[in-house]
Amino acid sequence: MIEPKPVATRQIHLPLRPVWCCRLCAQPWPCADARLDLTVSFRHQRVALMLYLATQFVDAISDLHVYDAALGPPPDVRSIFERIMCWAPADRPGSREGA
Repeated sequence: MIEPKPVATRQIHLPLRPVWCCRLCAQPWPCADARLDLTVSFRHQRVALMLYLATQFVDAISDLHVYDAALGPPPDVRSIFERIMCWAPADRPGSREGA
């Protein structure tokens, strides 16, 4: 009988630096699976999620600026900001940090 793998053994969709695509699916990071993983990991901790994403954004800008310098114009900071920072779920009414 085939059984599903436990969630704990599921591979995490992490960024491949310096190109900032997903290590598992090669989509721009954070891919849909990374977003789901982060939403679950940081549930009820929106501030911590936003701090984590902000750190990733700064690292991405730094990496992509150096990586893309040899390939052409500098990266579009706004599109990278929107990709990394703007997907996070909004606080729900009545939700509390740390609850």
